Amino acid sequence: MRLTRCPIALPLAVGQTVALPEDAANHLVRVMRLREGDACVLFNGDGHDYTAVVVGLGKREVTLRIDAAQPVQNESPLAITLLQGIARGEKMDLILQKATELGVNAIIPVNAERTEVKLDAARAEKRIAHWRSVVASACGQSGRARIPAIAAPQALAAAAASLPAQTLRLTLDPEGEHRLAGLSAAPAHGVVIAIGPEGGWSPRDRQVLAEAGFQGLQLGPRILRTETAGLAAIAALQARLGDL
Repeated sequence: MRLTRCPIALPLAVGQTVALPEDAANHLVRVMRLREGDACVLFNGDGHDYTAVVVGLGKREVTLRIDAAQPVQNESPLAITLLQGIARGEKMDLILQKATELGVNAIIPVNAERTEVKLDAARAEKRIAHWRSVVASACGQSGRARIPAIAAPQALAAAAASLPAQTLRLTLDPEGEHRLAGLSAAPAHGVVIAIGPEGGWSPRDRQVLAEAGFQGLQLGPRILRTETAGLAAIAALQARLGDL
């Protein structure tokens, strides 16, 4: 029987007794209905699953004993960074969730010229916390034990300038110079796929991307919505160069 997996932002070690944070306790006890003596799996992003048993159920505290640790070897050999124009509400959640399930390594939300979502400092902080929760939950569902990094929202030009120098940089373009068939080996330093917001990349955005070394990738003749484009590109790249 597959045990419930639960993310927890704490150091974990075999033999340790850990008190769960409130959100994790609510999930395991009130949603999954675990009781004393029941087992589950905890993970914190370090690449291991930690088998744990519920040893205490109090009104304000749930404690578990960690009995074993197992390394999880299911990360893709292709390191994909998704540079994603910020989308509205549930669309962004969907992108983050499914990109995580497909094995993306990191996500950089960017403000482009046509981005419709405007975040001040307070809203941005709350949104980042929510996005990281979405990604951690997707790891729990998909069996991943390494949690993709999510950067703070930033301007497109700043994000492009901060990328490692040797990554392959691609953005979807029906007339782009690259086709999937021409990509024959996983880039040693990973690949960055840039996807525009709901309104797409503006001409100035495309100029920024071009100056940062992004090249066009053809992925069929149709124009895809932002919530479709990144997921289709990740799946296609994983099938061609990764582990799908």
